[in-house]
Amino acid sequence: METQRLRLQLCGVVQGVGFRPLAYRLAVELELAGWAANTARGLTVEVEGSADAIDRFLERLARGKPPHAIIQRQKTTFIEPAGESGFTLRESLAERSVDHHTLILPDLAACPDCIKEIFDADNRRYHYPFTNCTQCGPRYSIITALPYDRAHTTLQHFALCPACVAEYNNPHDRRFHAQPIACPDCGPQLALWDSAGTPLASGNKALLNTAEAIRGGATVAMKGLGGFHLVADARNEAAVRRLRDRKRRKSKPFAMMFPTLQSIKAHCDVSDIEEHLLLSAASPIVLLKHQRNGNIAPSVAPENPNLGAMLPYTPLHHLLLGELGFPVVATSGNLSGEPICTDEFDALDRLRGIADFFLVHDRPIARPVDDSVVRVMMGRALVLRRARGYAPLPIETGTPLPAVLAVGGHLKNTVALSLGNSIVLSQPLGDLTTMRAAQALEKTVADLNGFYAPTPCVVACDAHPDYYSSQFASGLGLPLIAVQHHYAHVLSCMADNGLDEPVLGVAWDGTGLGTDGTLWGGEFLRVTAAGFERAAHLRTFMLPGTEQAIRQPCRAALGLLYEIFSDDLFTMNGLAPLDVFTPSEQRVLRRMMQRGINTPRTSSAGRLFDAVSALLGLCQVSDFEGQAAMALEFAAQPHGAADEAYPFRLEQQQSPIIVDWEPMIHGILDDLKNGLATGRIAAKFHNTLADIIATVAATLGETRVVLTGGCFQNSYLTCRAVERLRDIGCTPYWHKHVPPNDGGLALGQIIAAARILKE
Repeated sequence: METQRLRLQLCGVVQGVGFRPLAYRLAVELELAGWAANTARGLTVEVEGSADAIDRFLERLARGKPPHAIIQRQKTTFIEPAGESGFTLRESLAERSVDHHTLILPDLAACPDCIKEIFDADNRRYHYPFTNCTQCGPRYSIITALPYDRAHTTLQHFALCPACVAEYNNPHDRRFHAQPIACPDCGPQLALWDSAGTPLASGNKALLNTAEAIRGGATVAMKGLGGFHLVADARNEAAVRRLRDRKRRKSKPFAMMFPTLQSIKAHCDVSDIEEHLLLSAASPIVLLKHQRNGNIAPSVAPENPNLGAMLPYTPLHHLLLGELGFPVVATSGNLSGEPICTDEFDALDRLRGIADFFLVHDRPIARPVDDSVVRVMMGRALVLRRARGYAPLPIETGTPLPAVLAVGGHLKNTVALSLGNSIVLSQPLGDLTTMRAAQALEKTVADLNGFYAPTPCVVACDAHPDYYSSQFASGLGLPLIAVQHHYAHVLSCMADNGLDEPVLGVAWDGTGLGTDGTLWGGEFLRVTAAGFERAAHLRTFMLPGTEQAIRQPCRAALGLLYEIFSDDLFTMNGLAPLDVFTPSEQRVLRRMMQRGINTPRTSSAGRLFDAVSALLGLCQVSDFEGQAAMALEFAAQPHGAADEAYPFRLEQQQSPIIVDWEPMIHGILDDLKNGLATGRIAAKFHNTLADIIATVAATLGETRVVLTGGCFQNSYLTCRAVERLRDIGCTPYWHKHVPPNDGGLALGQIIAAARILKE
């Protein structure tokens, strides 16, 4: 029988998922000689034996592919037999390649087998909070270099004990070549500190004391997988309010962690798809309808019909929640706009005054990775924050791309790097208003360049020159491509849906710098192979005070009303946003708008939401981004079955078309005067916006319509717009795997840069 030797090269997410152990077991079973090794390219396997055995090896390897593996590229080559015997797992090979790239797996939620072990009193990992195997545990948060080996993780200084070595080397053990393998004898350990950093307890005693502190109303800063959580009893109104006061977070909802799926269902409505998300290896925070028939403290999510719920996703969380037996607040351990804390000593400094105790461990975290947030919309998942469990999985483009680095925008910053047919999108790094977020941007760019072989030929950034990300990009010494903000949004959604041009992109958000130097945000962009055209936009209005108007919807409302009524605005009675200001403040605002001082004009749909929310008395001053729009959406939801809407006009005498909202505002004012319920007005407003989208699409003759930008995090608006577009024969597209907000900008920037380079 003729002996053959086959070299198999796999690229994609093929390290840290159990591929080498699978190859080993199959090769031994089929009596094939050879070896397998991780490389910077991915995974290389050589097998030698009969043609029939090699065929069966390939077939069974494909059929039994590990569940978390993603094969992007596969190459098989027959080579000269080496005459060796036996199959081995070789040390990783560190060669670099510009053509092939291994990809890093996200952190994975603890698997059922590991959870079972930590609650089994007869198991040597009983109550051990850092238990993992080849199918679960830390990946992205611990890796420091490729190939993925223990020496390239933050566990490199934890020497394995004999029992772990035996598991690691046993091909029949599920920890065979599991790089983060650990146990109580050789792995990381827990400790509980007071607010001054004084050790109080260690090991399981630290966890039990933590549970006792939480039961007593304390806030504990808890070091987890990708950073710290601030944890408190979600049933204890005083504890939750105290956490709000200390964190200076007046009303933004807190995320919650529940002990079990059943406990979530006792408080929230959970659909089949939402249940699947909660139980998935990504284990994100899922926004769920709150039943309000339980004992959740009102201050967890004030004036919000939803709860952000997640399940324990590490053994540490399972042990703590199992001990407590009740839901807890589990909000990011950071200050506003900053990345979450990852180091216990840094957390002690930054979170002092917020946390009463610190539950820490000595496994270093390589990079901050926050919890992902997902919302089910129109029967499918929409990722609102793409972090733990999802990042840095690639976005497939279907066509080869040049090597481009993109540095995203200013808020919810992410960075991205193109690799062949894929784009790697980082986790969110925070708002670039803080030094720590800026440092996180710089480190993540260095990480991406260090992990992957190609040197970017260009760097793409937002067209706004004052963004820190744009300034950072300009200092990299690479050719710079500045991409208009809303064009990047549209391209991001197109890539998320695998779309080519032409499309009509509806890009609605807060603000972004337009090509004419004004603040855009209510855009209809016709995207073709040649680029984009601003085909239509919302009528502009002034933002008195610029940044103040973003934080104070009442100012946006006055700018909107001044556009209609001019100085007569200040003689009108019964206007909620006007009544916020004293007579002297009104005089200052009036002079500002008369003279056009510090009152930039904007077409922003986000600011239109703010203005209407203030008009209805729902939100005059925002504590967090999107608060006014959320209040408007929540008010509208109970009235979603109605089809009432307001009139509007299209000004088509010029290009681009201008969508005039003035008739709608007159209708809202009339309804307010006549005492119509706030919720009905809010629903009519949303319905009008959906009608505007459909009418503009029909007027422009476009049938493929992309919905993108932060406004389309709004379920009511998105669902109604999709329905109206389908009614008129259009095919609507909205985001799936990539956030519609600025967290997806870097993806669109890469597509834009690739288009320019192709030309």
